[in-house]
Amino acid sequence: MLKRIATLFAIAFAASVLPATAQTVLNVNTALTTDDPMYAGLERLKANVEKRSQGKLQVRIFPGSQLGKDEDVLEQARAGANVAVLVDGGRLAPFVKEFGILGAPYLFDNYDQLLKLEATPLFAGWVDKLRNASNHQVLSFNWFQGHRHMLTNVPVKGPADLKGVRVRTPGAPVWLETVRAMGATPTGMPWSEVYSALQTKVIDGAEAQHPAVYGARLYEVVKYVTKTEHIYLLTGIVTSRTWFDKLPADQQQALTEESFAAGKWASEKTIESLADYEKKMREKGMMVVEIDKAPFKNATAGVYATLGYTDLRTEVNKALGK
Repeated sequence: MLKRIATLFAIAFAASVLPATAQTVLNVNTALTTDDPMYAGLERLKANVEKRSQGKLQVRIFPGSQLGKDEDVLEQARAGANVAVLVDGGRLAPFVKEFGILGAPYLFDNYDQLLKLEATPLFAGWVDKLRNASNHQVLSFNWFQGHRHMLTNVPVKGPADLKGVRVRTPGAPVWLETVRAMGATPTGMPWSEVYSALQTKVIDGAEAQHPAVYGARLYEVVKYVTKTEHIYLLTGIVTSRTWFDKLPADQQQALTEESFAAGKWASEKTIESLADYEKKMREKGMMVVEIDKAPFKNATAGVYATLGYTDLRTEVNKALGK
């Protein structure tokens, strides 16, 4: 706790003492590794923002959660620090509940639907609500990291096969309830701890998208990737409203436009790479298994009611034309 507070104040202090003539810096945190398509997208964001601002706005990227857990960086941003984090909606739900539905099971059918939702007044309302509720600014929310799949050392064909299996998932309620509905016992922990937890059998499995699985070398400690596709992992870049509002208008525009453009580029690269990741994981000895997803769709249908998202799901489906 003391370390977390010290980090928060150190970053906030560094931001506060920058002279007016100094270059403005945004420190972007991600749990992902440097070989993930999302990281390449962040590098693209950095290059384009710095070019458009003629170097007046600098972007620094910190992979592997170097600035702390996503939740800690969100707190730093909330306090006004010059930080941002590539984060899922579940971690924003404590501030604005609506964001949590973005991590709900089987909500989207394809990436085009993700883009469509972000362009709606419904989503814009959530963004405004977040600014007022927690002092967070969404720069973009179109970073698709891939479909989440079940990772185990036992074969899985349906929810019954996951009974008693301890599965790591992010600690947000929507993730925990989804994994529980799928038949497993959810265990919340940071992504950086998953490999060792699997290795020491603190957990029996996990659930994640292909690029993250391969980047974390989970093929060394997990045998099966069961393609449940239970969540379309939509993430966004979120920073401090206080810090953002102090930027000149042209820098605000450059940051938001280039964030969206980089997210779209990275998402397309991710989609293109998924088959190759499967090939590489098979070459490492993993079994990538196609299954009938209907039993999991049926099992997780009640998650929306459990979390109070029934009416919101209707609104989202309407916005998507479903």
